[in-house]
Amino acid sequence: MTQDNYAWSPNPVYSLPVRGSEQRLPVKRIFCVGRNYHAHAIEMNRPVDKATMRPFYFIKDASTLVESGATVPYPTGTANYHFEMELVVVVGKPGFRVAEENAGELIYGYAAGLDMTRRDLQLVAREQGRPWDLGKNFEKSAICTEVVPVGDLGVLDKGAINLQVNGETKQSSDLSKLIWDLREIIADLSTFYHLEPGDLIYSGTPEGVGAVKPGDVITGHVDGVGDIALTVGAAE
Repeated sequence: MTQDNYAWSPNPVYSLPVRGSEQRLPVKRIFCVGRNYHAHAIEMNRPVDKATMRPFYFIKDASTLVESGATVPYPTGTANYHFEMELVVVVGKPGFRVAEENAGELIYGYAAGLDMTRRDLQLVAREQGRPWDLGKNFEKSAICTEVVPVGDLGVLDKGAINLQVNGETKQSSDLSKLIWDLREIIADLSTFYHLEPGDLIYSGTPEGVGAVKPGDVITGHVDGVGDIALTVGAAE
């Protein structure tokens, strides 16, 4: 079907740069893992017992994607705009009902990401038993660096992850503290979805999340993966 057959232009292909390549990686879906560090689950007043619980997920549209280094406007509808620093896993092969021992084979690479959140709207939805979309799935809320091909990194099970606001450290932890590790996440998620190349998985954020305001500069780091930056602009 040619473009002339559509009522309006189809959505663009959302993509990320790949380190060491002139090619860009097309993004299909953005999955996010909720409460995957114990200390963060506690600060959100929702402790996690891995023995009796399983991971849970929410989705951001690919259109929410913004590359690291951007300035984004303070979003509408909120007075409590939060950062969440995360390791992002990039899926490079299809997989459905994948065994944990084979889950690493689906990983194309990694990125550093920010799951920006309208916290007040998320908490209202949570307390009323409603979906989190207004709090999580909004324009320019999924910030991501270039993709680092997996190479010798393998399946990351340790490494520092941290975030600063205006140079002051707010989050500092290690990937080894993930409640569900990357293999477990991929295997579990693949029981609900046919995972596809270009799917991103935001693996969860450590404790220390907090609010930012216009003019604030957010920077973050994941060992072996890279650095992320975001400037909060004025509200539209």
